[in-house]
Amino acid sequence: MGKFTGVDFYLMDTLLSDEEKMIRDTVRGFVEAKVVPIIERHYRDATFPIELLPDLAEMGVFGANLKGYECAGLNNVAYGLMIQELERGDSGLRSFVSVQGGLVMYPIYTYGSEAQKQKWLPKLARGEAIGCFGLTEPDFGSNPSGMLTRARRKGDRYILNGTKRWITNASMAHVSVVWARDDEDIVRGFLVEKGTKGCLPREIKGKYSLRASDTSEIILEDCEIPAENMLPAAKGMKGPLSCLTQARYGISWGAIGCAMACYDCAVEYAKTRIQFDKPIGAFQLQQEKLAWMLTEITKGQLLCLQLGRLKDQGKSTPPMVSLAKRNNCTVAIETARLARDMLGASGITDEYPIMRHMCNMESVRTYEGTHDIHTLVLGEAITGLPAYK
Repeated sequence: MGKFTGVDFYLMDTLLSDEEKMIRDTVRGFVEAKVVPIIERHYRDATFPIELLPDLAEMGVFGANLKGYECAGLNNVAYGLMIQELERGDSGLRSFVSVQGGLVMYPIYTYGSEAQKQKWLPKLARGEAIGCFGLTEPDFGSNPSGMLTRARRKGDRYILNGTKRWITNASMAHVSVVWARDDEDIVRGFLVEKGTKGCLPREIKGKYSLRASDTSEIILEDCEIPAENMLPAAKGMKGPLSCLTQARYGISWGAIGCAMACYDCAVEYAKTRIQFDKPIGAFQLQQEKLAWMLTEITKGQLLCLQLGRLKDQGKSTPPMVSLAKRNNCTVAIETARLARDMLGASGITDEYPIMRHMCNMESVRTYEGTHDIHTLVLGEAITGLPAYK
């Protein structure tokens, strides 16, 4: 396959600043040079490409839209463009960055004490520390408020008990942001450091999706942490849900990156694959598939751009993010399926990235709010009537 040059049918580049384009192109070049050559091997072996962390840190992708504490302080559009390019490489790589920035650095930045910020944010920004976000439990995914994990106060300590599951980066993490109910039954956030007695991360094996990503569970058995490890400003479900909104924003961009990768592959294949004495791209059925992909990718790009501008103006809302995440994940998975169909048998091999992206998107469409849950978020925004219970 040739060098990726982007998908820009509606000249979206004319709506971007020079800095935004430069940042995107830097990450695009990194993905082309460093990610694409190795990612299929990591996916096959079910390993995370940890060797890429120094380059990612140097580009400032960790907590890129946060200010201070050695973070890049970029606007949300520039951050989204970064994430788009990373997911074009692989969803596992983008998941790592989303968790590090949106689900670990963001809650420390927003709800942490100054001492917690000083201790963790610079190290996380430099990639010297890895973080994870412990919210989902074995019996509570779409309904996180039903969590059973408890944090009992004992003098100047908290004792945590419970289990978190489907936690990205958990077995590698130096710090885990764990959400639990305190003695007053209020959801609070706690920082659990690597090596803490009673905290056991355990990798989840046998995944067909997100294989180049560390996915684990965290078992907490009388896990003692200092009381000052509680995030002081996080109180109630607003804390973890606000973090998820940050990460979902990034997913909206990332899904379009995945769709771009599959579309670009399908276009190149359609131009060179000869059947019935001409390229398959010359047949109407194949052109219709490509036209659908291009249309939906273009709509998703413009959706992300406007959402990013609104976010920078402080005008975005969680239902807006739900709409973008819901739409763009669907676009990505359908684009991958159409592209696989166009490549025929070749589409199932790792000579091409399509099947990997398709399998990854099955997880991305599910985590941080399933398609159906985001449908209900939008339904409540439209009618004012919650349908969750």
